[in-house]
Amino acid sequence: MTPEPNLFAERQAWLASPLGGYFADWECSRLDALLVDVFGYNALQIGMEGNDLLRANRMPLRVRALSDGASPPEGGEAVTVDEAALPFASASLDLVVLAHVLEFSALPHQVVREVERVLVPEGSVVICGLNPYSLWGWRRRRAHGGGPWPWRGQYLSAPRVRDWLNLLGCEVLSTQFGCYAPGVSSAEWLARWRWLDRVGRRWWPPCGAVWIMHGIKRVAGARLIQPNWREKRARASNLSPVAHKVAGSGEKPEQPCKP
Repeated sequence: MTPEPNLFAERQAWLASPLGGYFADWECSRLDALLVDVFGYNALQIGMEGNDLLRANRMPLRVRALSDGASPPEGGEAVTVDEAALPFASASLDLVVLAHVLEFSALPHQVVREVERVLVPEGSVVICGLNPYSLWGWRRRRAHGGGPWPWRGQYLSAPRVRDWLNLLGCEVLSTQFGCYAPGVSSAEWLARWRWLDRVGRRWWPPCGAVWIMHGIKRVAGARLIQPNWREKRARASNLSPVAHKVAGSGEKPEQPCKP
């Protein structure tokens, strides 16, 4: 799917607002803590290309997918892609981050299928989404799916995306929810509602406006073999001696061969 020409500028303008900063602070902090322990060689970020979501990851190649109107990042690799038909070989990426791509894609299931295709066995997929069962989802329904980013688009629930991953053979390791304050535009009102973050995490965690899901691609018969650094070399005294034939009664010992 080709992104709308003004999507990047519209999203960046919203991220500069108080509500957008509240959203980005929570999401980036959670992604930093999650991705720092994901290892491999090649990582790809799709969506939210104005923010470096792979900054905490230590893979040698970290590529950011660009949409129309987005500028290439300074000092990083970038490529323009179609999310529903990724220009990468099968089983070539160790990590793919999908940041708010599915809810604004015409083919969300095909996007997930493409991500599964390009992942290596035991590779990681991290998906960020907007929750329809939240105060932000309620505001989106009031706007009938219209208005600026992020209030338009088709919000997908975490259980629905988890089912898609399970059908493709991916195991979901964790799901995090955050941003429980309502989607107000005023910084003053947003500060007044921040107490809901503390209450929401305790009493209704699945009702956060934003969710982050971490999945692993499982392949039948594939096993990650790691070296056993604790294994010690066998001592010479513990080795079994080589059996030698001993001449018994009535037997003559073997004579050496003469030239």
